[in-house]
Amino acid sequence: MPGTPEQPKRTGGMSVREAGQKGGETVKKRYGPEFYEQIGRKGGLATKEAHGHEFYEQIGKKGGKKGGEATRDRYGPHFYERIGQKGGQKVKELIEEGKRASAAAREKRAS
Repeated sequence: MPGTPEQPKRTGGMSVREAGQKGGETVKKRYGPEFYEQIGRKGGLATKEAHGHEFYEQIGKKGGKKGGEATRDRYGPHFYERIGQKGGQKVKELIEEGKRASAAAREKRAS
């Protein structure tokens, strides 16, 4: 079809992605999930030593902004109104539940 990008031709063997998955599965079988925890912890500590606390603040702000923009673009501004109302209703229910529990406890102590 004109204008349609062609799929990459496979010449046998496996793709880089398939090779990566296969390698990851082999490491997982050999060393177990704890191995990934250890190397992740080491990497996190190395990053912390190299970049400091401010680095995490910066990437956190960027990630939060990026995620917020993606959510806004996907669901629109009315989404925030709906979830705000749901949150407000839940808080109201929890307050009422707390008041009832408190009143029941006072009654129980009084009897």
